[in-house]
Amino acid sequence: MGLSLDEQKAVDRFRKAVVEPSQTKLVILDFWAEWCGPCKALTPVLEKVAAEYADRGVVLAKINVDEEGFIASQFQVQSIPTVYAMFQGQPVADLTPARSESQLKGALDQILAQLPVTPGAPGDDSAIDLAQLIAIAEERLAAGEAEQAAAMFHQLTDMAPQDVAVLSGLLRSLVAAGHQTEAQAAFDTLPPEVQNAPELAQVKTTLELAANKVDDGELQSLRAAAAERPADMDAQLAFAEAAFAAGSRDEAAETLLGMIRNDPAWNDGAAKARLLQMFEAVGLEDPWVSGQRRKLSLLLFG
Repeated sequence: MGLSLDEQKAVDRFRKAVVEPSQTKLVILDFWAEWCGPCKALTPVLEKVAAEYADRGVVLAKINVDEEGFIASQFQVQSIPTVYAMFQGQPVADLTPARSESQLKGALDQILAQLPVTPGAPGDDSAIDLAQLIAIAEERLAAGEAEQAAAMFHQLTDMAPQDVAVLSGLLRSLVAAGHQTEAQAAFDTLPPEVQNAPELAQVKTTLELAANKVDDGELQSLRAAAAERPADMDAQLAFAEAAFAAGSRDEAAETLLGMIRNDPAWNDGAAKARLLQMFEAVGLEDPWVSGQRRKLSLLLFG
């Protein structure tokens, strides 16, 4: 075909991500880039609608034009965002003008009425579609868009009400969005075997730590008490827990590290145990956790 090795790899990636799913599904193909402001505004709309239409056979595929320039050139993309509807490997509609949720839904309704798109059903590739939607929602959560992530996970519970990855994402999103009471109530309604699933271990820790959240006035009082009484371990721990629940992770970690430095054995190593819980709640792969773990190692092992 006269393609270079990189171009062949790009075609293979496109075939797996777009062409193969489009044989039975309607693929919303979004050309975007990190630096594109309108793309970032459109992304939540595309993700929300794709999640709502997943049971009708709609999936979302995103092409970063900076990383996949060859594919973008094949579609003669002149500006972004550019959005197409793909079916059986071919563009069937230009969705670029549909910038609002209602416009996009209207366009999809018209397309789906004319094409033999296979709805999601047990036994087909709906599990793959669900995994893709979970990944999209997790990206929103990681980007700090907790409300949007929670809304997406809420929709995914309709598709897979017992899926632990969906439940975990929903609960973590609710906590991140400040809906601690709602998250705890949702967790409490789960069967014991689901609550104790390994996939929800991080959620349980997150909920436990989030329960220490106080209002701004009480947080200031705890901060002042910890500053005035540096040898008072109870005061230090109370402030560290409240600070973490309020989102002040650095303050919480520095306070606990100070406790470990001054008296590592206090209360059977409570400061270290609480710090490790915070690491688990944030995620062991998080850069913040990696940095704080290095500080802890230096304290413990020199």
